Amino acid sequence: MSEDVPPVSLADVESAHERITDVVKRTPLDRSRTFAEASGAASVGLKLETFQRTGSFKIRGAYNCMARLSPEQRKRGVIAASAGNHAQGVALAGRLLDVPTTIVVPEITPAAKIAATRGYGAEVVVEGEIYERSYERALELAERDDLAFVHPFDDEHVIAGQGTIGLELREQYPELDTVLVPIGGGGLISGIATALNEDVRVIGVQPTGAAHAAPSLEKGEIHELADVDTVADGIADTRLLETTFAVMRERVDDVVSVNDGEIAAAMALLAEREKVVVEAAGAASLAALLSGTLDVGDEHVGVVISGGNADLTDHADLVRTGLIELGRYATVRLAVDGLSKRVPSITNRLADHGADLDDVRRGRRAGGDDPNRRTLELGLEGSSPDHLRDVIDALGDLDGVSVVDHDLRTDGPSGRPERT
Repeated sequence: MSEDVPPVSLADVESAHERITDVVKRTPLDRSRTFAEASGAASVGLKLETFQRTGSFKIRGAYNCMARLSPEQRKRGVIAASAGNHAQGVALAGRLLDVPTTIVVPEITPAAKIAATRGYGAEVVVEGEIYERSYERALELAERDDLAFVHPFDDEHVIAGQGTIGLELREQYPELDTVLVPIGGGGLISGIATALNEDVRVIGVQPTGAAHAAPSLEKGEIHELADVDTVADGIADTRLLETTFAVMRERVDDVVSVNDGEIAAAMALLAEREKVVVEAAGAASLAALLSGTLDVGDEHVGVVISGGNADLTDHADLVRTGLIELGRYATVRLAVDGLSKRVPSITNRLADHGADLDDVRRGRRAGGDDPNRRTLELGLEGSSPDHLRDVIDALGDLDGVSVVDHDLRTDGPSGRPERT
């Protein structure tokens, strides 16, 4: 095969589709007028892999890879390294195919994810402080025990399986012009770009704290990061590998980055508008659409929401962060003359202006505060930055109450201007 011909073809993806069609769910494509209007697109379709088996797209590639194993390989079993979605995809595929599976996970893996992986029938080995050590250990065990290693992304059959999302998009969204896809190691976008061939513009999305793909494509060689820093742990890879790089450099049109604040804002909007719990990695594509950095005017845009396996405590914290980024949540510090007699007027004023009181607590005095007045901190939720600004002004107009400070954002997620 020529170096310029990617190692995965449309025929490979179509074969994968036939192989897995009775196993995976054909996940919904939900049209969103809200996100179309916010981005200027003609239409927006959200491909919700949150509703896939195991809660993410990973079962597609894992099953396609493992279904191709010889009877002898199936009997010996497979091994993988993962701290999350890939682990569950391999474990479920193993159960469905009656293939023994072993997953090596790092010590930092949450107990809930380990329990979920074991629940699908896999043996879980906890070893290594970080993922890279778990990966190395999995390779050692694969060689020692003659097990097939199922790579999370750098495998032709895994890529072909992930590409079945692209075939579904073709059927569900025939007018599709552009698709936005999150990138970690590149397996998902490689498969989707192969399925959509050259008919659709394919744009990858990475967090700024793990943005290795764009420099790789620009330089024509794999660029590796020394470390990563992002809340989107599902796409917090340090580099592409040879197979995904070979596909992406031929078939991916562009790669953009979004910061963690924009991802958190997208998570909040997905919870509010779509009523879905989405992990940070799964929200990255929507964050890019809403960031204002892409020109999608009058285009029909597909947004791949890749997974929903979020820790609920982390999800709640990130949704709160997202609301702050959107200017819809603020902490307000008040100085109050006579606390007990002012509280009713404060709550009544909030009710009159339609603001939700999420949190209230006595604040500590700071230097310069009037020692004769009490400090009160309020967590307020509103419908927009302008709404909360009016609420804060109204609180400051109350007798015996003054606004000391607040953290209301009025400049859009992470400093980008609000759309008008």
